[in-house]
Amino acid sequence: MRLTLLRHATLRLEIGGHALLVDPMLDAPGARAPVRGTPEERPNPLVALPVSVREAVEGIDGALVTHTHVDHLDAAGVTALIPLAVPVFCQPEDMGDLGQLGLDLVPVPSAAPVEWQGLTIHRTGGRHGRDDAMVQGLGPVSGFVVTADGEPTVYVAGDTVWCPEVAEAIAAHAPNWIVVNAGGARFLEGGTVTMEAADVAAVAEAAPGARVIAVHMEAINHCLETRADLAAALAAGGADGRVTIPADGATL
Repeated sequence: MRLTLLRHATLRLEIGGHALLVDPMLDAPGARAPVRGTPEERPNPLVALPVSVREAVEGIDGALVTHTHVDHLDAAGVTALIPLAVPVFCQPEDMGDLGQLGLDLVPVPSAAPVEWQGLTIHRTGGRHGRDDAMVQGLGPVSGFVVTADGEPTVYVAGDTVWCPEVAEAIAAHAPNWIVVNAGGARFLEGGTVTMEAADVAAVAEAAPGARVIAVHMEAINHCLETRADLAAALAAGGADGRVTIPADGATL
């Protein structure tokens, strides 16, 4: 099993003989307007991909889209996926929006996993914020647990803070690898809407036998907690030895 961080939450997951692209945000730097109503309004993405778009999608067999916010599926990501005609696994709530794009969609229900070519794909819940108003405003989000015979169980938590849904996913699936979206994304009001250091530490505490990988940093203007910030906070709390913070382009 191999996991490569391309940028932000965009990953290449190679498992069970298949390559999956997770949350393809493939736009060039500065191609989009800033996320508005945030402390630092700069055009997005803030940094370039470590590889070309062609290399990012080369050889992929499918894609996982946790939700439809533009920092998880953008115009370049859609353009790259369409000619590949690969299955795009998504949450059922996004079928309406994604159905207009010409993608080969496979909704994953919450009640039962999808079996696909030797992979089992479960969908998990999450909370994209700290209060009900923010969660409601940002809409539904999901994570995915991917398993294959002879491979580690991988849990991609998606855009969520530490919450009962994440704790339940860890308890139900006992993942060996957990990818969390850190960065402490925030607006001017309402608190963080993705994990900050305390949330990442809580995941590591809840899954002491798992490898926790923190991504979703330094690429979008409303993600204010940097890799260095996260590393320092985890070290201060004694959780640094259980969390990996990869650079863009790094493969685990």
